[in-house]
Amino acid sequence: MGIRKLKPTTPGQRHKIIGAFDKITASTPEKSLVVGKKSSGGRNNQGKMTMRYLGGGHKRRYRFIDFKRSKDDVPATVKSIEYDPNRTSRIALLYYADGEKSYIVAPNGLEVGQTVMSGSKAAPEIGNALPMQDIPVGTIIHNIELRPGQGAKLVRSAGAFAQLTSKEGGYAIIRMPSGETRKILAACKATVGSVGNSDHGLEKSGKAGRSRWLGRRPHNRGVVMNPVDHPMGGGEGRASGGHPRSRKGLYAKGLKTRAPKKSSNRYIIERRKK
Repeated sequence: MGIRKLKPTTPGQRHKIIGAFDKITASTPEKSLVVGKKSSGGRNNQGKMTMRYLGGGHKRRYRFIDFKRSKDDVPATVKSIEYDPNRTSRIALLYYADGEKSYIVAPNGLEVGQTVMSGSKAAPEIGNALPMQDIPVGTIIHNIELRPGQGAKLVRSAGAFAQLTSKEGGYAIIRMPSGETRKILAACKATVGSVGNSDHGLEKSGKAGRSRWLGRRPHNRGVVMNPVDHPMGGGEGRASGGHPRSRKGLYAKGLKTRAPKKSSNRYIIERRKK
């Protein structure tokens, strides 16, 4: 999965860098795994705007992704690699031996025609999902569950990966993409390999219109507002705005927001790197 840099034939293309679609093998999604997706535009059930800077964007259809990988010991063949507008990674369409179809997040190196499997009997190979107690130490993993059977919650975005560093009792020790080291129950499933489309972080939109296609409206800074609208607003000329804070007055850039007595603190061995 590479990237494309376009010739600057227009101002919008001068700095534009977009992902290549060379690995994508199907242009239309599997109809049985797709549903219409409604856009709220940032409004609640009363029509009142509760989230600013949202709205518009291209119409999307939601693809159902199998994050649980609960069909154990049934081999599946990769039928196609597809684009998904709802996530940064690519998705892979699986045809199971018993006739069922499902989508999974496509890991790096997964090819059309390859066979994948889930369950404790599966080999620790790319695309296979198995409990972490059956994965060798040192393996690169993604799509990690926090509770057995809950479905993958961690390490799902393009290019992300975690590493299984060791095992202690009933727990697996994982080094997360943030640098945090934490314990997760070894009975939880994870998928072997790293998430595909790793060049996503190198993309540049090139123009404001591409943000509008993604449903992002123009975002104005607190410093340019009036004092009635934002704590950082007001002042003569270009005032700096004082200490960075949110519209509600909560300090930004440095204020710790994690609850000090959060129950999951005991599973964190080393906090993420500053």
